[in-house]
Amino acid sequence: MPTTADVAGSAAAAGADRIAAALAAKAGIEPHAGHGLTFDNVIPIAAIPQVMELNIGHFLIGEAIFDGLAPVIRHMRALMDAAR
Repeated sequence: MPTTADVAGSAAAAGADRIAAALAAKAGIEPHAGHGLTFDNVIPIAAIPQVMELNIGHFLIGEAIFDGLAPVIRHMRALMDAAR
């Protein structure tokens, strides 16, 4: 099964993600995304207004080993905020 990151890179996939999120929200499902999101691919997914949660903890902890947790969280949060 592809992860969010597998499809986050292409324009067609971003359109499909938007459609899927809109359909899920219309059906009363709160869409969440993640499992493979990184600094490089989070913006198109975070920009989908129906996505209520991003599962990015594994990536953040992995990056924190090299850069520290606080700066990594600040960087990811800035990317997510810029997308909205």
